[in-house]
Amino acid sequence: MVFVRTTPPRPVEVTAVFPELAPLARPAIRLHPRPGAPSVGDSSVGGPLLWPAEEPWPHCEGEHPDSGFRESPADVRLSRRRLARLHRDPRGPEFTPEEEAIREENAARLAKRFDAGPPLPAECPVPLLPVAQLYVRDVPLLRPPGEADLLQVLWCPYDHEPDWKPATAVFWRSAASVVDVLATPPEPYEANYPGYVPEPCLLAPEEITEYPDSLDLSPELRQTVGDWSRWRAAGVDVDGSYAEYPAEFYDGNLADAPGWKVGGWPPWGRTDPYRRYCAVCDAQMVPLLTIASFEWDGGELRGWAPYEDRDAAYAAGHRAGQNPAQPTKVEVGSTDNMQLYVCPASPEHPHTDLIQ
Repeated sequence: MVFVRTTPPRPVEVTAVFPELAPLARPAIRLHPRPGAPSVGDSSVGGPLLWPAEEPWPHCEGEHPDSGFRESPADVRLSRRRLARLHRDPRGPEFTPEEEAIREENAARLAKRFDAGPPLPAECPVPLLPVAQLYVRDVPLLRPPGEADLLQVLWCPYDHEPDWKPATAVFWRSAASVVDVLATPPEPYEANYPGYVPEPCLLAPEEITEYPDSLDLSPELRQTVGDWSRWRAAGVDVDGSYAEYPAEFYDGNLADAPGWKVGGWPPWGRTDPYRRYCAVCDAQMVPLLTIASFEWDGGELRGWAPYEDRDAAYAAGHRAGQNPAQPTKVEVGSTDNMQLYVCPASPEHPHTDLIQ
């Protein structure tokens, strides 16, 4: 990859304090997406896919009621570029001639669609948007089926019942088998929400070791991690304000990393642990990809910001749309995470997802 991101060492070597956690360690790969111009040959978030020209582009056949949001993905991207420009040059024009031309072109396209009247859902399947493309050479933690060496994730940028989240689709393929690449994939007319339009990002994959959230621990281990005397006996330098709830320090600083990642442990918080089972073979499914609203937050999770982003992470205040902790501009749930799960027995079995 073209750049590097490095997670700082954890403030405490957790297995030195709690050796019981050592068997629960899991590898994970933090993807560290950052805005860029990926090609079909790159691992990316929101970038172009290595999609065969002869293979139909996937569409969502579900119902898509009027969202009330009248911006296309192109409009969303234009708005972001404009905000970034004004952030760099606050005295610049409200719209440049190029921005105005794109804005008028997008408006004309949408007007033509709405003048024709809203089609029935069955007559208007929605093209999916690329979310992530991951090559095994960059993310070796992936375990694809057969000869595949490429994972592609897309979603429909509308909320879907019953959980009101984008519907996701997962494809595994062999990159070498793609001879002619689809040059211009179709795009949906609009998105349910700007946060469902990923900003094109390059990746800097980094392998780390994770430990389970305290909610994923056995009752006995959860009680152990919550025992302040164990922390004091180990002589670790932990802020005394955590004395009443030491598990909060563990969860925020030592367990699972925030942000986009492959593998690892689930980032519980919105819900209690909710086991997912394969619809085909009933095996307990494992995390495949975490789609995160933020790479870190302004509290404890800011300590997970890579060395290379520390100045930006600790800077005071950010203009709207220019938060370095949200490079992909993706936002799911209420600034939550969407985690995709896959069957460990066969990644070809249907995946599932969950907002956490």
